[in-house]
Amino acid sequence: MPRGEVAFSPEAARKIAVQLGGRVVVKAQIHAGGRGKGGGVKLADGPEEVESITREMIGMQLVTEQTGSEGTEVSKVLIEGAVDIEREIYLGILVDRSLARTVVIASAAGGMEIEEVAAKNTGMLLRETIDPRIGLAAFQARRLVFGLKLPASSIARGVQSIQAAYRLFVECDASLLEINPLVVTRQGEMLALDGKVTIDDNALFRHPDLLALRDLKEEEPLEVEASKFSLNYIRLDGTVGCMVNGAGLAMATMDIIKLAGGEPANFLDVGGGASAEQIRNAFRILMSDSNVKAVLINIFGGILRCDVFAQGVIEAVSELDVKVPTVIRMEGTNVDQGKAMLAKSGLNFTTVGTMHDGAASAVRLARGANI
Repeated sequence: MPRGEVAFSPEAARKIAVQLGGRVVVKAQIHAGGRGKGGGVKLADGPEEVESITREMIGMQLVTEQTGSEGTEVSKVLIEGAVDIEREIYLGILVDRSLARTVVIASAAGGMEIEEVAAKNTGMLLRETIDPRIGLAAFQARRLVFGLKLPASSIARGVQSIQAAYRLFVECDASLLEINPLVVTRQGEMLALDGKVTIDDNALFRHPDLLALRDLKEEEPLEVEASKFSLNYIRLDGTVGCMVNGAGLAMATMDIIKLAGGEPANFLDVGGGASAEQIRNAFRILMSDSNVKAVLINIFGGILRCDVFAQGVIEAVSELDVKVPTVIRMEGTNVDQGKAMLAKSGLNFTTVGTMHDGAASAVRLARGANI
């Protein structure tokens, strides 16, 4: 990596620039890609310019394709020494679920959006599938390097970089590692100028040092709040809030909302054995999203009986004074008792028999809501 250090203020950025000397790069540090296009990566010729750029950058709402229209506030910047780039390479390691294997991907089209390269010119993507019993073999790393047509002086460094990246991927229990760009300088060095590592949440108990790096300010506040109650919640851009038990059923519910012409406002899996408290907190989180104009509840009562869930929903809606229309589709254990409880509650519930009817009703109500 290039020499560099993180700064939380313009004054600190200036000091780092003095230490580095020469031309430097100021990089906004947020959990999103596409920062350069949004004005989050800028070159500076000296400490004064670094201080000026940092003053403008810290506190700004940086908008990229990955942040959404609201953007993300920049609270810190990385000051790095500029490098003399000769070539830019893309290097990625990810899990290919269709193969149940880890795959290393490399491309000579580094610095570009790899999705665009994959869509328009698949011939520029080099792939090596890794046997987990063996790991990344040296010949596979060499084959990637030769495919990238690196100069002879950079071949050994290229192989070492790919092998080191794979070692990092495995040792950190990562699900994704991207270095874009991995550059070859005119001096023959190989440096990672930008990178992203996604760690498997289920493995974080093995990595307290990595967990300590978690920055809650960089995460969606409602998602952070949901995690406190063991709710699997991801905020989206639609108007139909979803509450479902089971990840597969939740994804199917989102699909059928789109099929009905609407857009889901979230993914929310309350789990198979949700308690009344979890249901109440799930509703509270749903209602915290001002985009939600209707709620679709899709429950299969197995471990979580329908009558127990119905009681939890009635208590949550009453306590939180939920105003948006709520559509409920339930099947499973004690479903008749659950439906009877909902009907007697006198609350703004619409019960339906099928997922299709539930999605159609929720989309219609969301469009007609005046909340």
